[in-house]
Amino acid sequence: MIDTTHCSLGQIAVHRIGSPANDEALQTSKSTLQITDDRLQELLFRYFLSSFQDPAFYNLTYTNGEFELNPLYEYASGLFDDHHRFHDMSVKIAHHLYEVSNHPNIKPGDLFVARFSDMQVEDELVEAIGLFKAENKHSFIKVDQATDDFTLNHDEGIQVDKLDKGCLIFNTGKDEGYRVCIVDKSNKLTEAQYWKDTFLNLKPCNDNYHSTREFLNMTKEFVKKQVPEEHEVDKTEQIDMLNRSAEYFKTHESFDKQEFEEEVFDQPEVAESFRRFDEDYQTNNEVAINDQFEISSQAVKKEAKGFKSVLKLDKNFHIYIHGDRSKIVQGTDPDGRKYYKIYYDQEQ
Repeated sequence: MIDTTHCSLGQIAVHRIGSPANDEALQTSKSTLQITDDRLQELLFRYFLSSFQDPAFYNLTYTNGEFELNPLYEYASGLFDDHHRFHDMSVKIAHHLYEVSNHPNIKPGDLFVARFSDMQVEDELVEAIGLFKAENKHSFIKVDQATDDFTLNHDEGIQVDKLDKGCLIFNTGKDEGYRVCIVDKSNKLTEAQYWKDTFLNLKPCNDNYHSTREFLNMTKEFVKKQVPEEHEVDKTEQIDMLNRSAEYFKTHESFDKQEFEEEVFDQPEVAESFRRFDEDYQTNNEVAINDQFEISSQAVKKEAKGFKSVLKLDKNFHIYIHGDRSKIVQGTDPDGRKYYKIYYDQEQ
């Protein structure tokens, strides 16, 4: 959780990142910006920080996990250790971003480097370095009044409610590669992932939020994809598994894998299939999920939305199943029409 209530914006620098593939140059500024306009500072806060809602946390990493070799780790350390080096370090960050932006589909843009103080990360007040790239300019119309008449003009600028790419590096967890959170509104093309994977080079934090989030995602994928392939189950049984999975995380403060399997999976063969899927998932996705951890209610709130309990029948009916699947029975009548029979105690 991030709280910016008491946060203040310190130094800020901006550089123009061209496209190397299109022979566009890198243009670095000569000094930091001096922001004296209160309204402009308010808009910058909104532009920089409003998109970081309930973020997942990452660590800077590098080849073989040697995060000390990550250029961003070096630059962030320099910024945190000596504020007088802020502009020099911001220029180095701009050069690094320019060098990794060599795919022709990567858009040019303006890079903002900013320093924040008193940003609360969970229960800790820390300093943070913000990196924000504006790739898209938006047209707008200005109405001006001259004496007793009006004129119209147009211009292009940055829309403060649409951050294209952003990153906050917090001055905590230095011995693990700092704590980092990101925003990336680009498409899912491989070349568009350069912000997270090439420029920042991140790996998920091995914390309770990460463990809760990854285990929920893994369980959802298992129930929706693997279970129908290996076991004879209908849609109501799948939905029941999803409901029990979500309910476990909503009603427990701590997670225990063996306990979870016993509460969610009725059949031993399904539980065994889940263990195999779990191992493959962690290997293929290069993630590590502990067998016991404290459940993050924040992650549950965010990820449980994907546990849909809706049974869709053609385009005529949606049945919402919230529990006790024994009260819904599937069948086929003599003329071949399929049906569901639903039992209930009270009508509300």
